[in-house]
Amino acid sequence: MHGIEQSAEMLARSHARQAALPPDHAARLGFTEGDIRHVRVGRTFDGVISLFHVISYQPSNDDVLAAFTTARVHLEPGGVFLFDCWYGPAVLTDRPAVRVKRVEDDTTSVTRIAEPAMRPNDNLVDVTYHTFVTDRDRGNVEQIWETHRMRYLFMPEIDALFAQTGFARIACGEWMSGKAPGFDTWGVYVVGKATG
Repeated sequence: MHGIEQSAEMLARSHARQAALPPDHAARLGFTEGDIRHVRVGRTFDGVISLFHVISYQPSNDDVLAAFTTARVHLEPGGVFLFDCWYGPAVLTDRPAVRVKRVEDDTTSVTRIAEPAMRPNDNLVDVTYHTFVTDRDRGNVEQIWETHRMRYLFMPEIDALFAQTGFARIACGEWMSGKAPGFDTWGVYVVGKATG
């Protein structure tokens, strides 16, 4: 197994966990810092797995095409590429809305507000998260702002991008249930088989 990670901090954590494994297990793991659109590790594999909406974080067709190309470059012929993404028909049917999430324990409370802004001509949703972290003992409140630009995809465009990068779609379904994607299916998985 070989993991690709953009964050140097997360990569350091991966290496630390790897070092704590028995040597025979640790020897079977590798990690590279890189971007899914451009990284090359110089080997091929039986499968490439890209979960937690990594593909939805690719905002343009060129970005998705580059990510698919990276997956194909690292697969043996007949190998499989599994990814999940936001599914366009559901995003447009059950549109993103402002959501508030609260969690707390005895010392800390966290409130996160998610405010979406749709960009329908780009198949994108900019989700701005405003998070309040309150230290209950001191009364201090830290505020964190970040925006996630999320791409939603449609099966015809996935198939077209697959055709350009040497894949044939062999499966897709609702994440975790496997049901056929529909207007109520925000999260889908897609499996492509490397051709040629």
